[in-house]
Amino acid sequence: MKNILVELSDALVESAERAGDSTVMVNARRRIPASGIVYTEDLILTANHVVERDEDISVTLPDGTDLSASVVGRDPGSDLALIKLERSGAYPAEPAKMPARVGQIVLALGRPSKNGIEASLGTVSAIGGPFRTHHGGMLERYLRTDSIPYPGFSGGPLVAANGTVLGLNTSGLTRGAAITIPTDIAWKVAETIAKHGHIRRGYLGIRSQAVEISIDAQKALKREQATGLLVMGLEKDSPAAAGGLMVGDILVGVSGSPVTDHDRLFAQLTGDVIGKSTPIDVLRGGQLQFVDVVIGER
Repeated sequence: MKNILVELSDALVESAERAGDSTVMVNARRRIPASGIVYTEDLILTANHVVERDEDISVTLPDGTDLSASVVGRDPGSDLALIKLERSGAYPAEPAKMPARVGQIVLALGRPSKNGIEASLGTVSAIGGPFRTHHGGMLERYLRTDSIPYPGFSGGPLVAANGTVLGLNTSGLTRGAAITIPTDIAWKVAETIAKHGHIRRGYLGIRSQAVEISIDAQKALKREQATGLLVMGLEKDSPAAAGGLMVGDILVGVSGSPVTDHDRLFAQLTGDVIGKSTPIDVLRGGQLQFVDVVIGER
């Protein structure tokens, strides 16, 4: 006779072991060591706030091997840092193919000591975003779980029941609470840091405030959008000024994606659009117009 609880327990053990092969200990601060996720064979993705120094960093692999490491780059805005091992040999984590869902059973993993991995069981309790961090960054999406973030878990993975990684756990973005940065976002940040050493963020050079869009203007916009950003001022020689934006324009979108408030605009100005001519959707005189702006870098 099958015992469902035993099968679930065994599956969670296998999940922890599988993801544990890609969860390392990061020794880069004075207090208790933290955790990290193997991004590639010689690169470790971890939480930026646990990397308190740029030198004398070591990483302990799952087999107990200690390797020296150095900082490749950081992004305080998303609390992510990428560190490079002195040599290859780590086993890269496998990102989950499907995004996390509310109610999904998950494990938060950490390797805060050489005694092995530690795990905390929970469920995904909420999915939120966009979220402006207190370090000036923007997360398009984040996860909340009811798993317990034990000391040293920051930088470690949130793991699905099949052992794939749903995200990176950190307590460095909110005061007193842990959240999870989804894998697709964390991996994209890691890729950018690996290429540039930092995260590039776009810049328009406008002063604006959120305003309501009238019903008639929404008809011109041909979509239901209750708010946009009224351009109150343009910085001298800014991309917005050079591109032809005007005081009084209501910015309602970037490349066709709605912009309803400052957070939405911030989320649209990613490193991908820097240096590119990008259509900015504005309401001017009650009519929808498209102004091409070459996005600058903040």
